[in-house]
Amino acid sequence: MKGINFFCEDVEFIMNDETEVKQWIASIAMQEGGYIDNINYIFCSDDYLHKINLEYLAHDTLTDIITFDNSEEEGSLSADIFVSIDRVSENAKLYSKSEKNELHRVLIHGVLHLLGYMDKTKEEIEEMRTKEEYSLSLRQF
Repeated sequence: MKGINFFCEDVEFIMNDETEVKQWIASIAMQEGGYIDNINYIFCSDDYLHKINLEYLAHDTLTDIITFDNSEEEGSLSADIFVSIDRVSENAKLYSKSEKNELHRVLIHGVLHLLGYMDKTKEEIEEMRTKEEYSLSLRQF
């Protein structure tokens, strides 16, 4: 199915405000000159995402998100984005944010990667954080 989809792999998770979240993500993509073709968000545990991180990226670390870009055309966003609900919860506590806010930050982080924003250097990280905060400020729900 085209569009934005939410799935659970080894966790039980319900996306609140699903319609509003999808509209918000699509609006951010459009503002940045992209459009959503097919983005699948797969919510999972730390263990599940750690295995993916090891197998596909050879990184032996926990992470909150891994984005697999499946886009075939410039501006068209298509991906499988794995999100660790465990990491989202832990990071929300660590940074004194609500779980909803942290989840939305992670969701838009994946889209920003698809739009060409990186987070390897200090400058890239600063730009990514600025884009995340700006995107979060545009939520109307």
